[in-house]
Amino acid sequence: MVHAPRNLPILAVLGGGAATSEEKAVAERVGRLAAERGWVVLTGGGPGVMEAASRGAAEAGGLTVGVLPSDGPSGSYPNRWVAIPIYTGSGMARNAFNVLSATLCVAIGGGAGTLSEVAMALKAGVPVWCCASWQLTPPNDNAPMPRNFDGGQELLATLEEFLTR
Repeated sequence: MVHAPRNLPILAVLGGGAATSEEKAVAERVGRLAAERGWVVLTGGGPGVMEAASRGAAEAGGLTVGVLPSDGPSGSYPNRWVAIPIYTGSGMARNAFNVLSATLCVAIGGGAGTLSEVAMALKAGVPVWCCASWQLTPPNDNAPMPRNFDGGQELLATLEEFLTR
């Protein structure tokens, strides 16, 4: 009997290569929690938040994917916790691949690259949760908005409940 393949849920963890120790700690716990619940953890494959989320997922036995801006290994890309590196050669345009592949995006900290991912995810209808990240004001009541969390503990508690559904 042939079984149809199933799509695994994908958590895209968005955030900067330059991250605070608090942001990295939250990202690591997010990656671990997702992996423990059977989710694939997808990042941009670099340092900072991306590396921390990948480390948490890998140490929990989960699958990690890094969607990379270059066409081969370069500098700190991919980080050592990425099991499946995807070399796009597309620079920052790779941000679209990250969010369009995701079931849920979690943004932790981050700069302009993270903001671009948040915007693309919202435009594509992918849910976005932000923790210590961008705070947006919509131009009208119909604009999609990310869910904002004041701190890592609130994010982690909500994520744990969401992932166990």
